[in-house]
Amino acid sequence: MTILLSELYGKEIITNSGRKIGLVEDLILDFEEGNVSSLLLTKVDNLVRSQHTALQLAKNSVKYGRVRSVSETIIVGEESKIK
Repeated sequence: MTILLSELYGKEIITNSGRKIGLVEDLILDFEEGNVSSLLLTKVDNLVRSQHTALQLAKNSVKYGRVRSVSETIIVGEESKIK
């Protein structure tokens, strides 16, 4: 299934259990792999201006590997508890 990047912006992200996470404000792309790495809940400019960029990135992003479906909303699986 092919999805245009522009179609992801503004979509609501919801877990498969129904918990609302937020809206897609920006994306992180992996150019080496040729795919989307993460969906951001805030503009990337806001994150890089933060004092604690890594912490803010972790709190305001959803790994694209969690995506289960994309339609009117983006459904993601629950975050793994194992780190």
